[in-house]
Order: sequence, then structure tokens, then C-alpha cells
Amino acid sequence: MVTENRQENSELLKIRGLKTYFAASGGIARAVDDVSLTLRMGETLGVVGESGCGKSITALSIMRLIPQPPGRIVGGEIHLTGRGDLLSLPESDMRDIRGNEISMIFQEPMTSLNPVFQVGKQIAGPIMHHKKVSRKEAWERSVEMLAKVGIPSPEKRVKEYPHQMSGGMRQRVMIAMALSCNPKLMLADEPTTALDVTIQAQILALMNRLKEEFATSILLITHDLGVIAKMARNVCVMYAGSIVESTDVRSLFANPLHPYTRGLLGSIPRMSRAGGKKARLSTIKGIVPNLTHLPEGCRFSNRCMEVLDLCRKQQPPLATVSTGTGGDHLVRCWLAPAPSKELCDGGTSHSEK
Repeated sequence: MVTENRQENSELLKIRGLKTYFAASGGIARAVDDVSLTLRMGETLGVVGESGCGKSITALSIMRLIPQPPGRIVGGEIHLTGRGDLLSLPESDMRDIRGNEISMIFQEPMTSLNPVFQVGKQIAGPIMHHKKVSRKEAWERSVEMLAKVGIPSPEKRVKEYPHQMSGGMRQRVMIAMALSCNPKLMLADEPTTALDVTIQAQILALMNRLKEEFATSILLITHDLGVIAKMARNVCVMYAGSIVESTDVRSLFANPLHPYTRGLLGSIPRMSRAGGKKARLSTIKGIVPNLTHLPEGCRFSNRCMEVLDLCRKQQPPLATVSTGTGGDHLVRCWLAPAPSKELCDGGTSHSEK
């Protein structure tokens, strides 16, 4: 299959000021609150953070798959090249986009795949719908895709049901399904969760290879900084519904600027420590704030070891800081070095609204 020519480094996805809220018994939960990011063609952009920070809701918002009620996208823009603002499109257009121009790998393939249909039929369905080909052509494409993702005997496996496959095999089926229509963008939500380390490495290597072959951009959602280091060029760190730091992966690991990012990196187990001495893993004290009752100031203020009085009173903007590396390094912290006067798009603080 010949892929279309996609110009690398041009913008593919641009999100500005995205807000997705949920009605909860205790009030309104601001699951995604004023999130802005840019993904370029040919790029893998990582979104990292602990459970409940808004990573998956961001991806579901892009697909416009937020359950209503209780959820609702209340503000912002999601621009996809050639389609404009996805939030302004009718649902019929979104059905054409899902699985065709944007595909998604969900967290748990066993619950994402339909247990009563052969995997071949589940791959062939979107192909017939989007590419308008015959059932035979779609089935042949399903076999081809299973072969591309490294499933042995694809002619046999295509007739099997999800429960007949291992977790790693099911994840490969999900990747085959996601790439079957040659999408511009693939949203990968924790693609290696619940897989053992060996299978994780195989899945990540497979995604990297197929990304190049199909010229597909990836928005990679994970809590694992090791996965980010292997896969992504740029990374956004999320906390309590907001992006707190955004830069290239090399800069993030070499010079993390937000206390939360430093806490995440400090909690990674290491085989060796300086001087060979035993050391306790560092931890981030406290718990993530309730999204229905967020702190007045910085959302990390109740857990931060460097908190100032200002942090408890005013939410810092997501600002571009000078690091000397030449690239953009955005951070939402009053202690960040040499902030520029101009805020990034969508980075207005709550106090300025």
C-alpha cells in the first residue's frame, strides 16, 4: 500500500484551550482544563502523568467520544489539518474521521475488541466503511495487516476470536485495526499496559516501525517515563487536568523545571546509585486534588516542597522560559527561571480570565 506524502514538521493537530468537564455528585469535575498542545506530522508526542490527570480524556475529546452526560466539551478548539476545528463539525463528519483519519488504541484490548466477532471481521469493518471496498478486499487487507504487525499464520489468526489470543497478540490486533485505513494520526492510550516487559518492548518497536512505514503521527499517552524516552520526540506533562510542562524529551530529562516533573523523574527506580550506596526512592507527598474542588492557586501547591505564598493564591500561567537550549520549554510554575513576557497560546492564568 502506497502512503500519501505527508510533509514532516508541518502542524497536524493543534489544540487550544480545551476544556472537558464532568458533572459529579460533588460539583463540576474539570478533567481537562485549558489544555493546549501541537503535534507535527511524522512526530510522536508523549503525554505523561499519573492516573486521573486528564490524559485519556484529552484523547477521547479529540475523537469526540466523551460520554454525554455526564461529560461535555465546554470550550477550546481542536484543529486537524484539512478538517478545521473538529469541535465544530457535524457528527456525520466525525464518523468519517474516526478510524480513517484519526484512529485510537485503547488501554485494554480485551474490553475494546468485541468478544463475539472474529478479529478479521473487526479489522475489515472499518476498511469497508471508509475505503468503500468489497468484503473480499477488506478481508485480504485484514490478513495483510495482521502480517504487518507480526502475527504468525495471519490467514489462520484472522478467523480467531479475541479470547483465543494472548494479551500481546490482542494489542497487535488493535494496532492492525488502528492502521488499517492509513490514518494521519494515531492516539495510543497506554498501549503497553498489562503486558510483560519483553512484550512491551516488542510492541513499542512495532509501533515505531509502522509509524515510519505508514507516515502516521502518534499521540502517546502513558504514565511510564521510560516509554516516553524510547518513543517520543516531545512531551507534555499533565497534572490535575492541566499541562504543567512541555518541551522536547531530551530537555525534560536533562533539565526538568516543574517540581512535579522532578518528582516523577526522582521516583524512577535505578539499578545503581552514586557511590554504590543504597538509597530510598523519592516520593511525591500527598494526593492529587479533587477535580471538583481544585486549590485556588497552583494545583500542585498542596504537594510541592518549594511552595510559596503566591503559589497558594494564584494559578501560574503556562509560560515560555529561557533555558539556553534553543527550543521552546513551557512550564506552569512561579519558580521557573527567566519567564518570557509572552505566554503560550491557551496559557492564560485563571486570575486573568
